[in-house]
Amino acid sequence: MHRGGKIEMGRWPLFAVISIAGLVIDQFTKLYIAGSMYLYQSVPVIDGFFNIFYIRNKGAAFSFLSQASWRLPFFIAISSIAALVIIVAFSKLRDDQKMAQVSLAMIFSGAVGNLIDRIRLGEVIDFLDVYWQNHHWPAFNVADSCICVGVALLALDMLREEKRRKSA
Repeated sequence: MHRGGKIEMGRWPLFAVISIAGLVIDQFTKLYIAGSMYLYQSVPVIDGFFNIFYIRNKGAAFSFLSQASWRLPFFIAISSIAALVIIVAFSKLRDDQKMAQVSLAMIFSGAVGNLIDRIRLGEVIDFLDVYWQNHHWPAFNVADSCICVGVALLALDMLREEKRRKSA
């Protein structure tokens, strides 16, 4: 916004800090795993619950569409569109919607983190393996975590917003 010849940054620094932090952590951890482990190597962290397990995912969540020949251009296009939609949605938030701002920045960083992998490698590096006994959740990464936490915060914010509207 312009006010008296001065440009106000408003909430964009928050978006930038969260997005860049999530992106740097995501890319650093992926580069570290790829450079220090063999593909399919597993390192126990918390016995019976959590491993570092290096795997690559050509599909989406839970390897969805991993065998489709058109998957890479599709995922690159979807991720790029999602990133643009997030920026537009963020620009329309009110200044008092801090939780929504944080959540959209987290979702953006996760989408861009996985987009970088798809462009660079044609697939996504996953390495976080949570399980109970023999039941493993599909491996994921920091970008996926940012997306999930961001979506949860956004849902919570939407519930709060709805409650606020009803009480007003």
